[in-house]
Amino acid sequence: MAGASPEILIARLAAATKHIRLGSGGVMLPNHSTLKVAENFRLLEALYPGRIDLGIGRAPGGDRLTAHVLNPSNTFEPRDFVQQINDLEGYLSDSREAGTIHEKVIAIPHIETAPELWMLTSSGESGLLAARQGWALSFAHFIYPVGGPQAVRNYRDRFKASQFLQEPAASVGIFVFCADTQEKADELQAMMDYRLLSFEKGRFDEFPSYEEVRDYEYSDMEWQRVMANRGRMIAGTPDQVKEKMLKLALDYDVDEIVAATMTEQAEDRFRSYELLAEMFELTPRNV
Repeated sequence: MAGASPEILIARLAAATKHIRLGSGGVMLPNHSTLKVAENFRLLEALYPGRIDLGIGRAPGGDRLTAHVLNPSNTFEPRDFVQQINDLEGYLSDSREAGTIHEKVIAIPHIETAPELWMLTSSGESGLLAARQGWALSFAHFIYPVGGPQAVRNYRDRFKASQFLQEPAASVGIFVFCADTQEKADELQAMMDYRLLSFEKGRFDEFPSYEEVRDYEYSDMEWQRVMANRGRMIAGTPDQVKEKMLKLALDYDVDEIVAATMTEQAEDRFRSYELLAEMFELTPRNV
């Protein structure tokens, strides 16, 4: 969510760190050349082995006009996405299968490892594809907070081991806002309430102040959308957030949560992550 070119940001952050895993969340594959995606992430894996995740999604990631401009050959057909997935695996595994594109075209650089492959889903349908292909799965609860636990269970039940992953692995993504005080937590939640509603109205470039949001009078229909959207986020003080996050992990049966924090002020985002690290007793490495 920090930029339109995750591979560039990954390279910048990987160069400044030593241990943290970095990945795309994600590359909307139909928008791009499969070979180019494979080569971008192969290069990242070559530079920072064992630290790169390649998260793949099927959705346009925006409107269809923008998706068409990114890739004019995009047909938005599910079977084309499946073919792209198969091609991506072929490029990352140096497949030379006769009668396929991989017999003549290879992805460079040639390396012995591959980035960890993740399938992104907000409906569960791509979860079944992840199970069939033997990929890890991340459910986007922050997009659609319904049916996620069942989708992850279906994925685990149908998982088939692959050369990329031997056992099923899953995570869940959610908006998280943690603050030192209840007042600040309520402010961050109110801003996100308004932001998500504005997105639903097609207003993506609206940046009101907290005072404007606080004084805005929602209609009954708008308030229903606000309450529904609150299912996409966790907000509160450290004790409140920790309890809700642990419950979310238990519901999904996962030990990894992707926390997305979108705030108007950078310091609020940084403080939220600091509080998350403290409450889960995460300590920085010195070497």
